[in-house]
Parts: sequence; C-alpha cells; structure tokens
Amino acid sequence: MKGIMITAPSSGSGKTTVTMGIIRALKRTGKQVACFKTGPDYIDTAFLKEASGLEAGNLDMHLQGQGGMKSAFSLAAGDLCVIEGAMGYFDGIYNTYQNSSYEISKVLDVNCVLVYTPKGEMFSAIPKIQGMAAFEGSKIKGIILNKVSRHYYTLLKEQIEKYTAVKVLGFVPHLKEIEIKSRHLGLVQSTEMQDIHRKIDKAARAIAETVDMNELMDLMTPMPLPALQPPCPAKKHNITVAIAKDKAFSFYYRENLFMFERACNVVYFSPLYDRKLPPCDLVYLGGGYPEVFKEALSQNIGMLDAIKTFAEDGGCIYGECGGLMYLTAGIENYPMAGVFKGQSVMTEKLQRFGYIEIVLKEDCMLGQAGETLTAHEFHRSVSEVEGQGVFHIRKTMGSKTWACGYTYKNVLAGYPHINFLGNIKAFEHLLDYAERHGKR
Repeated sequence: MKGIMITAPSSGSGKTTVTMGIIRALKRTGKQVACFKTGPDYIDTAFLKEASGLEAGNLDMHLQGQGGMKSAFSLAAGDLCVIEGAMGYFDGIYNTYQNSSYEISKVLDVNCVLVYTPKGEMFSAIPKIQGMAAFEGSKIKGIILNKVSRHYYTLLKEQIEKYTAVKVLGFVPHLKEIEIKSRHLGLVQSTEMQDIHRKIDKAARAIAETVDMNELMDLMTPMPLPALQPPCPAKKHNITVAIAKDKAFSFYYRENLFMFERACNVVYFSPLYDRKLPPCDLVYLGGGYPEVFKEALSQNIGMLDAIKTFAEDGGCIYGECGGLMYLTAGIENYPMAGVFKGQSVMTEKLQRFGYIEIVLKEDCMLGQAGETLTAHEFHRSVSEVEGQGVFHIRKTMGSKTWACGYTYKNVLAGYPHINFLGNIKAFEHLLDYAERHGKR
C-alpha cells in the first residue's frame, strides 16, 4: 500500500473538501482507497467514508498510544491510503506539536501534501510555505492551492517552485457549491446532507482537471501494513452489546466498534426510529447530535421507556457525551430517558475542548479507583446531573480539573470520549462488568 497525508496550515482551509475530492478522483481510476483522519474527529471520518465507500478510521497517539495507532492503521484495506490531517499541520496538544499531524506523519513516515488557501496575500505566502516545509522533520513534499483562480495559481506556482523545494501539484478553484456547512462542533454530518455525493463528485471532477494526480501518486510513500490488529480479549465474552447508531448518535471510533464486534455479539439500534431495545446485556450510547434531533427523540416514547426500564431493572448502560444528554431528564425541556435527574442545555460557546486524562475516583464499570484513562472532550452543552462525578478529570498538559462521570445502578455516563485502543484494560473491565451484571 502507498499513502499520502493531506494537511493544511490551519483549520478552515477547505482541507476536508479537497481530501474527499482526491479520494473520489483516485477511486475513479479503479483504486480502492483506505482513509484515516488524525486526531479525535468523528465527523470528518464519516465524510471520508462517503468519498471512498470504505470505513474510515482515526490515528491518534494520545487516545490510542503509538502502538495502538499502528494497530488502527493495520485495519486499512485498499490499494492506496489517504490520511486527512487534523487542524493545522503542527497543531498538537496544548501549545506543542505533540500528537499533531506533523508528528504522526513522522511516526508513520508518510509524505504530506499541503492544502494552502491564500488570504489576501501574494509573495507573503512563499516564506510561510517554505517555513512549514523546511521545519526539521517536516514531510511536506507537495502543495495544492485552494480557492484560487488559474491566473493567481500561475503567479504563485512560479514563485513557490523558485524559492522552495515543494512541488506545486495544482489548484482548486473557488466553487461555492462544493463547500460544506458548519455547525457548533464542526461540519454538518454527512448523513444529514442529501446532496453529499453530488458535492464530492463535483470536487473530484474539479481536482482531476486542475491537479496533477499522477504527480500526487508519485509522492505517495510505501506504507506496508503492520502485522497487527486491535487487540481483543483472551476469551470471547458471552454477552450482547446494543449500540445506538443513527443520525442522532453517530460518534463512534471505528476501532471501538471493531473491538466490540470481535469480543462479543453486537446489535445496532436506533433511538430515533426503533420502539424498543433489542435483547442485550449492555447498551452503548455514543456521542452525536441529540440536541439537533431532540424533538424526534422525545416523541419516541417507546424507546425512552425501554431505556428507563432497562436501567431501573439493573441493565448495564454506558453513555458518552450525547449519550449522557439522552439519559438526563430532558434536553432543553424536551423529555428524554430520565435515568439521571437534571436537564441538558446548550450554551453559546464550547464548554470543553481537547485531550484529557481521567482518574477514576471509585470503582465503576470502566475500572477500579485510582486507574487512569486517556480521553477527549468536545461539547457546547451542560448536563446538570445531580450527584458527584466518579471521574476526576484533568486537562492534558494543563492545570484545569473538573468532575464528571455519573452513575445510577449499573449505568455510567459522562462527557469524555474514550478510544479503547489506548484503554484496553478499561475495555476488558467493561465487558467483564456486563458479563457479571447483564440483564439480557
């Protein structure tokens, strides 16, 4: 397999749209294209999946560990691999490049193509590009100029290739019709866009016309797949895990789903459309946008009653972020499952954003008191849940701390998103807990 990383100087450069167009253009040549996103993002991986037709994964050394990240990469299946970098190329944890696309590209030894969107500049772009490409260990070998005219591109190309060693592969014109709308947590979900494939096809046609795809493929790095796969428990667990998956609950790491499917029986259900829970020992309510679908969720009384009854009967439920919101009494006065007392409300700004470490303050379904997990938070809501949190959370490389993680009987829910590749012990503990307490 050969691969490339598509990166940019900053967020908001149109990187996802360009990446999708590149993937679809490569697919049209008859290639199978495996896709990944660096960092903890769920939404962009769904767009990459739409472009390639194959499941997309995450590569994240904080959440997965370096070994876990390579295990995640071992799930790639295709002739070529396209990795979309997160945020800016050098933007890592706190004010460092740790776990940035730059560091991940070095660990994986994969070349990078920079998507550069000029903003009110001409020659000033050249030293910026040169600085990024010449930084020690940088893997930037090519550049695509985004949202520019052919004339502007011709002028910049001449100067970039005169003053830098970066190969200018082409440009993408400013096409408003291929842009993707944003929401408070990033892009609008791909599942909510009726015209997503039309947008991807248009981006692919534009890129095929104005970007030298042969030169791009020449920059691709041989990336032999590691002889690894995400580790699984020593024994198959005799449990059924019901995972909520629809437009309201779609934030799941591919690696987590893979591990569950290897370790036990998995069934999927929709809190939006299904009226009852499937028979199961553990319910997994992931993140998503329940606040966007709060009216429809509140109207599905059958499912709300089923979740509440399951919890009251001692059923095991694990919820992350949106899953926590769904388990409260309501989202902005729209009734929800009511397992936890208190409402979830949206705010005008992000409440939490970034990498965290969780120290368990007491024994729970994720482990024993004192154990530490790596995780990520990204939300604009506040859930006013009664009770003390069982998670002591600290910001990675920061000084802020707070409490989260609420329990009721055999229910545990909180805002942190956990990638179990980097928290194998917690995954094992969760399955063992469900096997002991399951109510199937």
